[in-house]
Amino acid sequence: MIADVPGARPVRESALSFAGKVWDVRSDVVDLGESGVVTRDYIHHTGAVAVMALNEAGEVFLVRQYRHAVRAETWEPPAGLLDIAAEPPVDAAARELYEEADLRAGRWDTLVDFMTSPGGSSEGIRIFLARDISVVPEAERHARHEEERDMEGRWVPLEDVLASIWAGEVQSPTIVAGALALDAARRSGWELLRPADAAWRRPPSRLD
Repeated sequence: MIADVPGARPVRESALSFAGKVWDVRSDVVDLGESGVVTRDYIHHTGAVAVMALNEAGEVFLVRQYRHAVRAETWEPPAGLLDIAAEPPVDAAARELYEEADLRAGRWDTLVDFMTSPGGSSEGIRIFLARDISVVPEAERHARHEEERDMEGRWVPLEDVLASIWAGEVQSPTIVAGALALDAARRSGWELLRPADAAWRRPPSRLD
């Protein structure tokens, strides 16, 4: 096995270039030792979670949402920011599944962790596998507003999701990483899964 090696290089200067609603942009002067001193601009992110909800028919629940940066409506698993200080990631995932999909899960496992763009962003994402799914009664459902109001939700066979990935028809990182990890975990007889509260080498958060 291999493992990433944690450890920050000395930062000589750090400046907030932009303060946003969801993330900031920082500019750091970093001492790389013999390699010299460099300036690195990066997105300082809160981190996020996503949920691959799997039913007994082998289908996963996906939502289609407009993403302005890529000018497309992308299919993705339910997901959300880790923007509540000290909230356990699995609790955030359960909240997003409830709010975006009107679903609850009786079993949670860690599926995969990844960094979206470590060269320019501190965003780390943990994808959970949610099983033993139940539907939230209509009277108890979350009222979706703004960009979430018109999201389409659909159960899709995992095999169809994988085929769409290989055809290049879906490209969001959470659906690609989540579906491939889910397929591998299922093929392993679920031996690759980790506990929902497994240790996470999470990158520095905007909330730290």
